[in-house]
Amino acid sequence: MGQKTNPIGNRLGIIRGWDSMWYGDKKDFGQKLVEDYKIRTYLNARINKGGISRIVIERTLGKLIITIHTSKPGIIIGKGGTEVDRIKEELKKLTSKDDVQINIMEIRRPELDANIVGETIARQIESRVSYKRAVKMAVSTAMRMGAEGIKIKVGGRLAGAEIARSEEFKQGRTPLHTFRMDIDYASVYSMTVYGKIGIKVWICKGEVLGTRDLNPNFSSGSDNRGNRAPGFPAEGGRGGERSERGPGERRGGGGSDRGGERRGGGRQGGGSTGGGRR
Repeated sequence: MGQKTNPIGNRLGIIRGWDSMWYGDKKDFGQKLVEDYKIRTYLNARINKGGISRIVIERTLGKLIITIHTSKPGIIIGKGGTEVDRIKEELKKLTSKDDVQINIMEIRRPELDANIVGETIARQIESRVSYKRAVKMAVSTAMRMGAEGIKIKVGGRLAGAEIARSEEFKQGRTPLHTFRMDIDYASVYSMTVYGKIGIKVWICKGEVLGTRDLNPNFSSGSDNRGNRAPGFPAEGGRGGERSERGPGERRGGGGSDRGGERRGGGRQGGGSTGGGRR
């Protein structure tokens, strides 16, 4: 069952909360659902380079609260908050609501967010980067940043082949049957001159032991530890936080040391054989 269903929908109510938090009766449930779809479609098209991971919509009496989880809050907020005010006015026209509030939460580790990883790969493929190179870079970066496992599947006319096929790249473990495993999932596509290339990303962030707050805006400490705007740190702050992280550094550092030893060994071996020939 875990292999067939959406990993996020499979964990709703267990370790993950809903992205739409409101109640609707028979009269207005469908209307609110369509409105949510329009809001998400509009924001993803309006801020297509803003690194949006998820959009959480909350409704109270006469009030609409939209929380945007993004890796680039500066793009959405704009200079002096002008861009976010413009988006707010546009959403008021779209939803016919007078009271619209927009919150922005920064994702500190976008390398561990499935949506952002998938979008990054899609944009690289559209820029004619080799799909193997793009996927392998994403896999190695996620593992270096502390993921327990990552699996990426790409399908379509890969590298312009005549016959469409799918390829899978994985490292570490992604146990889809274990519901306490925090697995992030995204399905995106890349538009190329040959047609669409589908990209599916599974990222395992480890086990969730104990009870987790199911509020989707909850800062869990393992994934999107965000601050609400406007008090978000600058991009330099994000880099600073990466440099403080221990396990990811040890893993990345260990890999580079081992790689250096292998390269060094190869060079020494080459020198000795050269000496033999001389």
